[in-house]
Amino acid sequence: MARWGMVIDLEKCTGCQACTTACSMENSRLPGENWQDVLFYNEGEYPSGKLTWLPRPCMHCENASCVDVCPTKATYKDKDGFVLINWDLCIGCKYCMIACPYGVRFYAEEKQKTLPDVREVWPSKDGKVWDPPWAMPEHMNDPKHGVGIQPRNVVSKCTFCYHRVSKAPQGTPDLDPNDPKTREFTPACVVTCAPTARYFGDLDNPKSYVRQLIAEKRGVRLQDHTGNRPQVYYLAGEAASIPETRSTRTRKV
Repeated sequence: MARWGMVIDLEKCTGCQACTTACSMENSRLPGENWQDVLFYNEGEYPSGKLTWLPRPCMHCENASCVDVCPTKATYKDKDGFVLINWDLCIGCKYCMIACPYGVRFYAEEKQKTLPDVREVWPSKDGKVWDPPWAMPEHMNDPKHGVGIQPRNVVSKCTFCYHRVSKAPQGTPDLDPNDPKTREFTPACVVTCAPTARYFGDLDNPKSYVRQLIAEKRGVRLQDHTGNRPQVYYLAGEAASIPETRSTRTRKV
């Protein structure tokens, strides 16, 4: 068994949002349903203030609060570290959306913020939210793992590209898009990251590069005080920061 996790180097990330686009196309997401979101915010005060950004996927937490509150056990933690949704069991109660401290879950039945409403442009005939012409092939849809286009009235979220990663050879320490042997198993957001700011691998494998990066570059996790124990780590370095630590990094002595 693996414990798959991601490392995002904020010193290398340019905020280009290629990860957002790649994820949306790979998983046929609706406009605004950004499983791989990039948040932009202002840091500091004039005249030294600056615009900065934070990539924010699902954290696939070890102690996921979304799993604890789900009344039907539709949200679950699998043996390889993925936090997934079984759409066959989801009743769309949104408890998980409230419990998630990272705001990375979506309910597609809400009013679309863009016009025209693409759900009406490409309507589905089989009970799904929509049916775009570039949709994932039908045989790849896997509702028990939240893969593909979801049925109506359920919650969706990033799956760490379960349909790719779950096929990786057992014992693989890292999924590197530059390695022809592992590229097809690597999450779409990692494959498309131009500045190579994203890394994906087995957090429990002593030989994995992600484990090495976390140890050597002091990887940190978002809102670790919640006890959720995310499996996404950020490398903030000295030049970059993440939102909850920016005040300490810019504090005047």
